[in-house]
Amino acid sequence: MTLQPGTVTDAATLPIPLEPLPVEQLVAGSPRAGFIELTAAIGGVEIGVWEHTPGTSTDVETDEVFVVLSGTATVSFEEPGMDAIELRTGSVARLAAGMRTTWTVHETLRKVYIAG
Repeated sequence: MTLQPGTVTDAATLPIPLEPLPVEQLVAGSPRAGFIELTAAIGGVEIGVWEHTPGTSTDVETDEVFVVLSGTATVSFEEPGMDAIELRTGSVARLAAGMRTTWTVHETLRKVYIAG
């Protein structure tokens, strides 16, 4: 999907194709995840909507800021001295490239992300 200038979409209800996560990322459950890129990169920045169903998985992050549209999750970090963060509707968070994270999604999480 490409969001054209002067148009609108509902990020909360946008259909997102979900797929099982790679086995090497699974920690618990059978989560599925997917995303829709809303725009071609604007100034080198990607904007999209991402969703992850309940379960636990690991990831290596990219530089991004996101706003949670729905759901709840706990994100823990492998980096020493970093506390886990709790996400819920309305949470705004920032991740940096290379961070190693574990996402424990309690209720299907949907976010709008801006990534560079």
